[in-house]
Amino acid sequence: MAKRDYYEALGVAKNATEDEIKKAYRKLAMKYHPDRNQGEGAKKAEEQFKEGKEAYEMLSNPQKRAAYDQHGHAGVDPNMGGRGAGGEGFGGFAEAFGDIFGDIFNGGAGGAGRRAGGGGQQVYRGSDLSYAMEITLEEAARGKESQIRIPSWESCETCSGSGAKPGTSAKTCGSCNGAGTVHMRQGFFSVQQTCPHCHGTGKIIPDPCTACNGQGKVKKSKTLEVKIPAGINEGMRIRSAGNGEPGVNGGPAGDLYIEIRLKQHEIFERDGDDLHCTMPTPLTTATLGGTIEVPTLGGKAEIDLPEGTQHGKTFRLRGKGIKGVRSSYPGDLYCHISVETPVKLTEHQRKLMKELDKSFRDGGERHSPNTKSWADRVKDIFK
Repeated sequence: MAKRDYYEALGVAKNATEDEIKKAYRKLAMKYHPDRNQGEGAKKAEEQFKEGKEAYEMLSNPQKRAAYDQHGHAGVDPNMGGRGAGGEGFGGFAEAFGDIFGDIFNGGAGGAGRRAGGGGQQVYRGSDLSYAMEITLEEAARGKESQIRIPSWESCETCSGSGAKPGTSAKTCGSCNGAGTVHMRQGFFSVQQTCPHCHGTGKIIPDPCTACNGQGKVKKSKTLEVKIPAGINEGMRIRSAGNGEPGVNGGPAGDLYIEIRLKQHEIFERDGDDLHCTMPTPLTTATLGGTIEVPTLGGKAEIDLPEGTQHGKTFRLRGKGIKGVRSSYPGDLYCHISVETPVKLTEHQRKLMKELDKSFRDGGERHSPNTKSWADRVKDIFK
């Protein structure tokens, strides 16, 4: 019987990605694996499983896939590598399912679980904790030392950390014989997993301590000294090693990550190591020119405005920004001029403004070059 098209066997398009091919094979393998199909229909399921496995082994290999796309079944060798493409080789199946069962084979996510003493209970690293700290822009620029209160676990005084009610003791778990893990058979391979009865401790507590509910520890809080480095920015984190959740069965504690949040500043906005501020400027000062005083994080500075300074003009003060944590020199301060229009005029002031306006109009475009160029552009649009 002629072989089915490999793409058809997996139920994917010819332009399917590697990830789509892998997902299709997982779905097919889970449905037709011999261990999941017994009795009537087992033979047909086994054939479909082998067909899907052969298709996956060919299409998951870039070289074999290219040869198959060009020449079809004649372009690939089904016995390549010393095992039949539809045989019982474990490589393709394990590869496709590696990320599903990896935590089982490696003793927990990311290898966090391990055996103590080569054959004892499962040992796990504690979880990391996160703490959000809000500081001012000035504190971020200069750095500070602060104290925070975080949750902590202490040994239960009532049961001395055993978890058992005073006068009683824990017993060895009968399911795992104190190992903390059990082996389960799944098809053609054996899976080791945490004992569901003792949860990896290797002990069963028949009569738990009422003060700690059998945990052997109670949750409290502690004060931690934190040093905020100068130049720290929004979203940066400070790691405090060993101040996270405690480990299991003597495993190492997790870490505490302090994430920085900057309070909104009344004057400045931070952009990396640079600062920005908007400076309200009187119309007369912008028109005639003059000196304005601007704030900085280190005090005050002055800017000389030239005559005819326009609204939105930006002046740069070098080195008046913030020196970042990893920077060798500070950023700059950018002052954006906001020309302020006079309000609540007296009759006399109104009269003077009208006279001034008339003199500007009589003077023509030399007083308002931007207005003239803008008007010309508008005319070009409506021609």
